[in-house]
This record gives sequence, structure tokens and C-alpha cells, in this order.
Amino acid sequence: MTIGVPKELKTGEKRVALTPAGALALTREGHGVLVEAGAGSGSGLDDAQFEASGAKVVASAEEVWGQADLVLKVKEPLPSEYPFLREGLLLFTYLHLAACPELTRKLMNTGVTAIGYETVQDEDGELPLLVPMSEVAGRMAVQVGAWLLETVNGGRGVLLGGVPGVSPAEVVVLGAGVVGTNAAKIAAGMGAHVTVLDIAPRRLRYLDDVMHGRVTTLHSHVANIERMVEAADLVIGCVLVPGAPAPRLVTEAMVREMKSGAAIVDVAVDQGGCVETIHVTSHDEPTYVQHGVVHYGVPNMPGAVPHTSTWALTDVTLPYVSKLAGLGLRRAVEEDPTLARGVNVRDGRVVHPGVAAASLGV
Repeated sequence: MTIGVPKELKTGEKRVALTPAGALALTREGHGVLVEAGAGSGSGLDDAQFEASGAKVVASAEEVWGQADLVLKVKEPLPSEYPFLREGLLLFTYLHLAACPELTRKLMNTGVTAIGYETVQDEDGELPLLVPMSEVAGRMAVQVGAWLLETVNGGRGVLLGGVPGVSPAEVVVLGAGVVGTNAAKIAAGMGAHVTVLDIAPRRLRYLDDVMHGRVTTLHSHVANIERMVEAADLVIGCVLVPGAPAPRLVTEAMVREMKSGAAIVDVAVDQGGCVETIHVTSHDEPTYVQHGVVHYGVPNMPGAVPHTSTWALTDVTLPYVSKLAGLGLRRAVEEDPTLARGVNVRDGRVVHPGVAAASLGV
């Protein structure tokens, strides 16, 4: 099979979908690998490294998309890439179709088979291809939040960890999954007072155990959310429903009651966001202020740390890429239920129930 790796086009996206080490593994299995010139430059990977690994570097995205049987990306195709979509093409990337019905219909109408990294799910409900980027995003969310709280960035001038004699910042984390757990660990490590809310008692028990009382855990319901958001200096949204839009936990009325200069980092923005006042921003223009609260809505946060993210992503996607390339789509999904759950669009239909309900209303 011929595997193509185009350069990412999303604003601020410096990751690439495959490392030279990944290309080496695939070429040694007998597959062809096409890489668009400069695709790895944002991650510190030059064309010569890909060529040394057996990949062929080509001049244009058109060549990659046109010659590949399987296209690997990091983020969803943008409208400028829609003309490259064609029947029989296999696309493997983060899709987040729940927030993009236009792309969903384009994939259906062009006959592309699209597998979303974020919906590859094992029998225990874990999302193995989302975990490393969720870890990155959760840790980054605290760094970003600390930066937002500085007055030069519109914040209220609160140091996350405080100093002796002065209270630390109040950090509220909505969701105790991978993103929320990592955010809580970093915020607590920086000395903030951290409260984590979730609907799953087992996740709260886990955090209570591993954090040894360094974070406060609360059951997530409206009254608790209202109370904690109003008191917060920083709110981090970490809620995920695989394939579906994030539930809106923080209403605009709650945002109005927040402290002037408080900050919101909504990591769930690529699934629509869990804060009613959030909208998508970019690495170029990451923030805006609404009701006196600084909002951060960058959907591809890990793209800002590609030296970490690219390697972490390839490490987890490569076994599935190898399986798809070696067995073909039909056998690969028959033999691997985890991979099969990741298929979003096939044969002109949306086959993932959550995506179908969210993006098409069916």
C-alpha cells in the first residue's frame, strides 16, 4: 500500500502525522511512503531524514493525495483540501466530525473511508490514540491558564501558586478523564488550589487516591458547577463524549458571575466546547474577552509543542497504520474491533452512531 503524509495546513499546526522512524518501519514492511516536502519542518524533521528512512519526498500535496491509498494527517482536512478527497481513499486522522457537518457530508459524497483517531476505542472504553494528545493538552492548559492570568494578557494578575502569606489561584477542572487528570496534576504541582468535578465517582476516587488529598473532588452537577465557577480564577474544560458534542456545562449566566479577569481554557472546543461562551480561536489569535473573562479556544493546542506531540502521536498510531496497510481496510477492521470503532464514514454513510447523531442529527 502507498501511504501519504501531506503537510498540515491548520493555523499554528506544526505537527506531522509520521516520523522518519515510523516511515522506516512502514517501508521495511514493504509499503511505499510519500511525504510532502517540508511536512516535518515544524517538528524539527527535515526531508533528508525521511528520505534516509526510505520515504519518497514529493513537491506538492496534490502528489501525496493523488498517489496515496492511505493518507495520514494530524488534523481534519480543510476546505482547500476537499478537492483531493476521492472515492476509494482511506483517511486516518483526528476528524472531530461532531463539530463539522460540512466535512462529514463532503466525506460521504466523495466516497472516502475516514477513520478518526479520537474514536478508535477499546472494549474498556479507552481511547488509545487520543490519550497522548489529551495528556499534552491537559498539561498545556495549565501553562496557558497561568499565562492568561497575567495582567498583560488580560488576566486579573494572580500567580497560580501564590506565595507564602498570599493565597494561590483557584483552579476548577471540569472532567476527570485524561485531560482533566493531567491538568489537575500540573496545577496542583504549581501550588494552585484545585477542584475537579466529574460525574463518575470512580474517576474522583482515583484522583483522590493518586493526588493524596492535594486536589478537591466534587460530583459534577449544576449547583456545584455554579458555585465553583463563580469562585474560580481559572476554569479548564476537559469534558469528552466520544464522537459527540461536548455537553455545555458552563452557561453564559455562569460566565457573567465570574471574577473580572478570570480565565477559561476550554480543551473541549474541538467538540464544540463545554462553555457556552467559547468559540474556536487559533494560535495566531488565541484569546478574546467576554463578560470580563479571558477565553482561550485553540482546538489544536498540542500543535504548539510539536517536538513532543509528533513523536507521541506516531508511537500510538503506527501499529494501526501498519495493520491497515498490511491487511487492507476490510480485514483490519474485522480483526481489530478497537480500530473498527474508529471508522466514522464508509461507503457514503456515517457509520459511527455518535458522529451520525451529532453531525447529521440522525
